[in-house]
Amino acid sequence: MNFTVAALYRFAPFDDPAALREPLLALCNAHGVKGTLLLAREGVNGTIAGSEAGIAAVVGHVRSLPDCADLDIKYSTAAAMPFQRMKVRLKKEIVTMKVPGIDPAREAGAYVAPADWNAVVDDPGTVVIDTRNDFEVGYGSFDGAVNPHTKSFGDFPRWWRDHAAEFAGKRIAMFCTGGIRCEKSTAFLKSEGVADVVHLKGGILAYLEQVPETESRWHGSCFVFDERVSVGHGLVEVGEKE
Repeated sequence: MNFTVAALYRFAPFDDPAALREPLLALCNAHGVKGTLLLAREGVNGTIAGSEAGIAAVVGHVRSLPDCADLDIKYSTAAAMPFQRMKVRLKKEIVTMKVPGIDPAREAGAYVAPADWNAVVDDPGTVVIDTRNDFEVGYGSFDGAVNPHTKSFGDFPRWWRDHAAEFAGKRIAMFCTGGIRCEKSTAFLKSEGVADVVHLKGGILAYLEQVPETESRWHGSCFVFDERVSVGHGLVEVGEKE
């Protein structure tokens, strides 16, 4: 049996995320869905796996939450269940940056579709920045991308402030695994006064799914946060890096 894996997120205003937790957890358990979902006042984020019908039920429920109809979601498959249990956790942020006042729902940079991303990577006037941590970058990245060598996403604001002068006057393009970190990063850069900043819609996973390997600017595999370890073009399971 193949399992459907759904990586999803949405920046949306939740007035009372605690009230959303138990119904969501109960629905996941009822359908045998496993993984982790994070709820915060800024929205929802996580990766879950289960049967196609079970995932459809949970995704339908999440889409019914306030301002979540346009949920960002990437589907893939796994030969074995990649999670051991289901967790729905309450957090201060759905992706931790620790910069007060950032509002990606209103202030994020423009999206670049996966089909248009190669032109961004190839543009000498654009600085492409990998917003993932150094461990993840070790599995693979885009040609010529800047690696901030962070240990966690919370390190990114300090790195940017230390290096911002190096990129003055340049267009900034950012990417991450599924889109959530680069989306929040663009909101942060805009709050820092960067006007021309974009990010890869759907992240690396969308790019690997949609762009043929023969045309790809990606090298290596993409680390994912489950027992598959990493995936490659076509979102085929790769496992540990060589």
